[in-house]
Amino acid sequence: MTESASDERQFRRSEHGSIGIELELQLVRARDFDLARDAADLLERLEKRSLGGTVKPEITEGMIELNTSVHERHGPLLDELRAMREAVVEEAGILNLYVVGGGSHPFHDWTERRITPSERFNMLFERYGYLAKQFTVFGQHTHIGCRDGDEAVYLVHMLTRYVPHFIALSASSPYYQGEDTSFQSSRLTAVSAFPLAGHMPFVADWAAFLEYYETMRGFGIVASMKDFYWDIRPKPEYGTIEVRVFDTPLTVERAAQLATYAQALVAYHLAERPCLPTPAVYLVNAYNRFEACRYGFAGEMVEPYAARKKRIGDDILETVAKLAPHAQALGASAVLGELAELVRHGRSDADWLRAHRGKAGALEDVVRESAARWAGEAGGEA
Repeated sequence: MTESASDERQFRRSEHGSIGIELELQLVRARDFDLARDAADLLERLEKRSLGGTVKPEITEGMIELNTSVHERHGPLLDELRAMREAVVEEAGILNLYVVGGGSHPFHDWTERRITPSERFNMLFERYGYLAKQFTVFGQHTHIGCRDGDEAVYLVHMLTRYVPHFIALSASSPYYQGEDTSFQSSRLTAVSAFPLAGHMPFVADWAAFLEYYETMRGFGIVASMKDFYWDIRPKPEYGTIEVRVFDTPLTVERAAQLATYAQALVAYHLAERPCLPTPAVYLVNAYNRFEACRYGFAGEMVEPYAARKKRIGDDILETVAKLAPHAQALGASAVLGELAELVRHGRSDADWLRAHRGKAGALEDVVRESAARWAGEAGGEA
């Protein structure tokens, strides 16, 4: 939905700490496991289904986006995701398609992609050329509710320190254009190519953010806040902050875990206010993002408040321990415990994909196993 400039200036209060997810998914052909061009046909079938959330087109025709409704807790969010998954997988099967998670399709050719016909997508293609087709990568966007714009600005600054956590925990794009990239997450390379990617400027509050936004509009650089492709951005029309660096995971269970981790981080920072935002977060953000994309849990991040390097996996485990009382209040202790186990054993989705490549040898087989895993079938379990 396109908002007027005056509407965008108003930060809509939402339910404090609520969560919702947008998931970009791959549609692949059953005959060869390459990306399909059938999103429109699938969406037409899904219009007849009663879903709690919504399913939308994305920039190219081998993509769809699942949008959940708003939730307070992990359990109902996961229940809705599972119901949506079942409906999408069932309707896709009728069209001889599979639905797959992961941050990138392992071997598709970007030159074969077709832009989804819509005013905004056509505008993006006109503006960004081949980058729009190369943007056929798949991410999870997690929204967390805020009381006002000042709170949103504070949380964007504070959660930026955890960007390497979000990347390492969700990493699921080791393959791109048929090659092993040596990265845990290659998806963010495509995102970083856009001139308005990166991070929000270090502004003090919502009023300062609006001043920055109006300056950028005055330059003609942006037409709306949707033009900012930042790692984390405020979404005033929803009353949320939006964490955008997650790869789409291979299962809905992991998607719900990631959203709950972000929710617990928000609860911790609002309850304890452990420190004030510092511009040093943005000085080290590019380095930390690279380390997380390249090495995942084994990467090193610069902790901007202590000015020292730490192993990303170690920092996640320390953070999970620190979040324990807030996770308990959210009924999410077990959820964060499961994420901690993944870190301790080095079991990312990227590792799962590489392990299945080692067993099968062919990337087509990896996609087939990934489709089974997304569908929740026993053969696709980790």
